[in-house]
Amino acid sequence: MDSCPIAARSLERPYHVDGDQRERQYKEHLSGYREWEAKDHADQWLVFPENIGERLSIDETSLSNGELYTVVTNKASHGKKGTIVAIIAGTESGMVLEALEKIPMVSRQKVMEVTLDMAGSMNRISRRAFPNAAKVIDRFHVQKLALEAVQELRIKFRWDAMDRENKEILQAKLDGREYRPEVLPNGDTRKQLLFRSRYLLYRSPDKWTESQKTRARLLFDMYPDIADAYSLSHKLRLIYSKTKVKGVAYTKLARWFNDVQKSGIDTFRTIEETICNHYENILNFFDNRSTNASAESFNAKIKAFRRQLRGVSDISYFLFRLCNIYA
Repeated sequence: MDSCPIAARSLERPYHVDGDQRERQYKEHLSGYREWEAKDHADQWLVFPENIGERLSIDETSLSNGELYTVVTNKASHGKKGTIVAIIAGTESGMVLEALEKIPMVSRQKVMEVTLDMAGSMNRISRRAFPNAAKVIDRFHVQKLALEAVQELRIKFRWDAMDRENKEILQAKLDGREYRPEVLPNGDTRKQLLFRSRYLLYRSPDKWTESQKTRARLLFDMYPDIADAYSLSHKLRLIYSKTKVKGVAYTKLARWFNDVQKSGIDTFRTIEETICNHYENILNFFDNRSTNASAESFNAKIKAFRRQLRGVSDISYFLFRLCNIYA
């Protein structure tokens, strides 16, 4: 079925098959695409009320040329048939809600939980489309903010190190001598230390290799601000990984806010404010430890399918084939 055009291309050379012609024939006559009742509006909205379940994920994905679509999926289907509840063009809450309201309210009221990111539009969509559902902000979106704050600080110091090195090279030329950079005990220069520390700052200390442990010690000794930022990021990671009770998580996050205030790191104060603005939905994670991983996994499947088809030239046809598999 859906593999026919791909198979036709793979048979082109040994069997002298015109793959493009075979694909056109499949699309126009064999696939059933022309008789698809949703074809006229597929590039704008598709809903499958029969696939709705108690636990949903909502996320955005790009199908072609950066055009975003809102995708609602049923976690119970585990990325297989019955996964797609809705695919709607754009992320504007009004348009998405108009499409989701085509699903009967009695079905939407059965939804007990929706996982999502921190986008305001996604929260509005979830609140109005699924009124009985608890909204759960994915833990990885929160942790990503902290990780990005650490990396931002590392990059700032790296640019400073590059600027310093360029000035030292210029001065060495003016003095008529060979430039010799400062070499640290592990063999890195200051610039290399900051560049090569990128990956270790994403990982927990217990997962560092011996060379990463040495590099981390040097980095934190030379740049205490990075050490403080990494410590805050790691503490937030531990709250998510070690805490099982919602009330305990509430207390630990309050203490983490105090640590952020003491650190004086501006980017982490911004993260603190962001978490405060979404506090209730972030804490809902600790009820069932639900994440948006299923939505991210489904996005990866869409991208893989798109690569397999060598891009998307006809969005409606692409969605027809996608829904044949996952809806």
